[in-house]
Amino acid sequence: MHDLAKLDHRHLWHPFTQQRDWVATEPLIIERASGAHLVDVQGKRYIDGVSSLWTNIHGHRHPVLDQALRDQLDKVAHTTLLGLSHPTAITLAERLSHETPGSMQRVFYSDNGSTATEVALKMAFQYQQQVGQTARTRFASLAGAYHGDTLGAVSVGGIGLFHEIYRPLLFEGVVLPAPTSPGGDEEERCLEQALRALEAEASTIAALIVEPLVQGAAGMKMHTPEFLSAILHRARQLGILIVADEVAVGFGRTGSMFAMEQVDIVPDFLCLAKGIAAGYLPLAATLTTETIYEAFLAKPEAYRQFFHGHTFTGNPLACAVALASLDLFEQENTLANAAAVSEVMRDALVGLAPEVAEIRQRGIMIGIDLLGEAEGSVPAVGEGHQVCMKARSLGAILRPLGNTVVINPPLSIASEDARTLIQIVTEAIRRR
Repeated sequence: MHDLAKLDHRHLWHPFTQQRDWVATEPLIIERASGAHLVDVQGKRYIDGVSSLWTNIHGHRHPVLDQALRDQLDKVAHTTLLGLSHPTAITLAERLSHETPGSMQRVFYSDNGSTATEVALKMAFQYQQQVGQTARTRFASLAGAYHGDTLGAVSVGGIGLFHEIYRPLLFEGVVLPAPTSPGGDEEERCLEQALRALEAEASTIAALIVEPLVQGAAGMKMHTPEFLSAILHRARQLGILIVADEVAVGFGRTGSMFAMEQVDIVPDFLCLAKGIAAGYLPLAATLTTETIYEAFLAKPEAYRQFFHGHTFTGNPLACAVALASLDLFEQENTLANAAAVSEVMRDALVGLAPEVAEIRQRGIMIGIDLLGEAEGSVPAVGEGHQVCMKARSLGAILRPLGNTVVINPPLSIASEDARTLIQIVTEAIRRR
């Protein structure tokens, strides 16, 4: 096992990681998993408190999902969608068109959240050009947004720590203010300012892209459905297309299958990834309406088709698992379990509330802002990381966003495990 650590340090470059610090520590190497638990090469078990980066829905090694993967392997592992098709991509597209809000009949596959949002941005821009709205060349987004790490997605993002160095490579957009917590005076002020900004710039905006209800990478910053509904209704009145980025919040994490169900508006584009294949394989989808789709139809010499694609678009293995995952939502009452677990965690967090700056929760997604050691002070840089390292020693895997501790377990987690997870987080915060 020591050889694995040495090889990791010698060859791997980990994402969002300062490698100078990484190579000075012994890496945690996960060898296997089951349900809501991960097991390292030493045999130690951990609760997967972040769903393996917000992807796992039904638990690791679920027998139904494992079997769906095996069954598809007996047929074909991969075949392109460029000039061909295959049964699982077709069937999943039909299922998604029925599962998602409203009349989103068209499904364009890619392979991760960044590509799902890139597809939506490019489609929205090309649509506006092809229907004669040639002045609409910009995009609007909310402050603190995160829509991925490819350059288009970064351009509509607002996480300076991640993206500021790339600023010379990016296109400029319209940034709308967003609240840090749902409701209250701050949200009302942000709404007024956002509406004014939209109205002032409307003629140049092709689309508005939002993370509905929870801005995950911003530190689980949240807003109410009413805040988002007001902005989106006004955007639509102004001819601005709506892109709902549900890469992180889709598939039950906010309490409904899709967050936009709570906003009660059908977007023009819906971006899905992470949980779409239950955390098994890379898969993403950008859904859109027949109205958008028809603007791309023309004779070949018009060159109005969408010039975009990915090698593993609609991979058969990933689509097969995604179909089985949708079946499990119904068979195992996954949303009901997630609702029960979210209440268990909410109740368990009550005792911690006075000791932290703020606790935000929507559905199964939780952000805990730390306080500094001195009463009322701002925590030092790295305290969120210290809490997560302490939690690891106590048997839970967490990953901070700055000094916000994030909790986002599989939807299938047992109430007992969820309660234990909160106990570990509480102890880790107190003992950091």
